[in-house]
Amino acid sequence: MASGGAGAAVLAVQVQDAAGKPLPDVVAYAEAEAGNAPRALKPGTIEQRGLQFRPLVTVVQTGSLISFPNNDKVRHHVYSFSAPHKFDQKLYSGVAAAPQLFDKAGLVVLGCNIHDKMLAYVKVVDTPYYAKTDSAGAARIDLPAAGKYTLKAWHYAAVGGATAEQALTVKASDAVATAVFKLALKPPSADGDAPASDL
Repeated sequence: MASGGAGAAVLAVQVQDAAGKPLPDVVAYAEAEAGNAPRALKPGTIEQRGLQFRPLVTVVQTGSLISFPNNDKVRHHVYSFSAPHKFDQKLYSGVAAAPQLFDKAGLVVLGCNIHDKMLAYVKVVDTPYYAKTDSAGAARIDLPAAGKYTLKAWHYAAVGGATAEQALTVKASDAVATAVFKLALKPPSADGDAPASDL
């Protein structure tokens, strides 16, 4: 995401689990107290490959489109029962007829009606200032200006499904602002998969 304007800053976010290990696939997003400046929406892509959704976690701004190309040799039936976006893409191969519009903020959990172990998460946020942590638990968010923000961090395995948040004041002199989160996670399921989530 490109940043511009006076006082623009980069927000460096570091997320760890309760034991202090870097935590990947955390959605970090900032909401400006003064209101979020508009930015062009960025479409998302969640492919099906190796009988998995890739990536496991996707973050988009409200109003974005997400495509679901099937790059497996078998057909998939992608669906979600989540309130922010319920949909049902019947069995298909290759590229689905049309991308899905995610027009309400919240969490959308994806499944495949044919392959029960396939699972993915879409976090839809009402702000253009967002990122996802990498394998080192780090994420960078471009902020347009100095000011007060509420920074939030969400992980699909967080205890109680909670979203952690902290107040953040970015000064005009800050080229880089930093924030650290520690998140408590639910234990993995017995078969070693990610903790289950209600579809």
